[in-house]
Amino acid sequence: MIETPQEFQSDGTTCRGVLYTPDADSKGLPCVVMAHGFGLTHASGLAPFKEAFCNAGYAVFAFDYRHFGDSDGQPRQTLSPWKEVADWLAALNFARQLDRIDGSRICLWGTSFSGGLVIAAAAKDGNVQCTISQCPMMDGLASLLGVVGYAGLMQAMRLTWHGTVDWLRRGLGMSPRYIASAGRPGELGMMTAEDCQEGYVPLLADNASNYVAAGVSYAIPLFRPIRLASKVACPALVLICDHDTVAPASSAVKAAQRMPNAEVKHYPVGHFDVYRGEALDQSIEDQLDFLSRFFKQIGARSD
Repeated sequence: MIETPQEFQSDGTTCRGVLYTPDADSKGLPCVVMAHGFGLTHASGLAPFKEAFCNAGYAVFAFDYRHFGDSDGQPRQTLSPWKEVADWLAALNFARQLDRIDGSRICLWGTSFSGGLVIAAAAKDGNVQCTISQCPMMDGLASLLGVVGYAGLMQAMRLTWHGTVDWLRRGLGMSPRYIASAGRPGELGMMTAEDCQEGYVPLLADNASNYVAAGVSYAIPLFRPIRLASKVACPALVLICDHDTVAPASSAVKAAQRMPNAEVKHYPVGHFDVYRGEALDQSIEDQLDFLSRFFKQIGARSD
């Protein structure tokens, strides 16, 4: 697998990523454009997916959002869903122009929070060939209600308080108020269900951190990719973890039902289980089957 660093502009900010290809000479490759979920970088636990796709003959363009990882943007660790959708669109347009990529055969690949981001990006772009959403966060409001369900109303109020302080601080030109992305039950964090700390932290790469600016607590419930799902007419694979504590499975099911060409796979596991063990192996197998079928169809039509 050949790794070639790349950079592109998103609203005037430099974002960075890596183009992975099976070898140094292939051209006209179908491409999977990839980024991670909430507060994570593409180096955080996605290697098995990159390797599997490259071994199957596809290119992978994996990137970091602005304000995170290897990309520019200040202040750091400030997450805006709408800015990240814009980063997806910029990355998609950049990938379409790469010499070794077949711009007519591109899949947007997202997991967890980015599983919903790719739906929003695909709906806005209108010309994506297919999408893959693994354990996707399709409805931020449902996710917030999930927090209330497992952590109580007081936790939601704590998040709102710290989010308010964060926005006030940034409005006054001060540094953000940060909170944990994932914590243990009872701790202050955006995700604090039983499996969050042990599932999230092991994914962290050297260029990723387990904290985020608290103002995102206001943005999450307003970000609802489920409302755009009906606009995603391309083939879409939705991989649902039935015991998901972070991204409600019921919202993913409803979103998939609104997509005209969605396929759904269910796994009897929690949100973070899909990054390891048998669930990871099965997810990759299902994704490779999906990509093989649809990239082959697109290639046949273009011939």
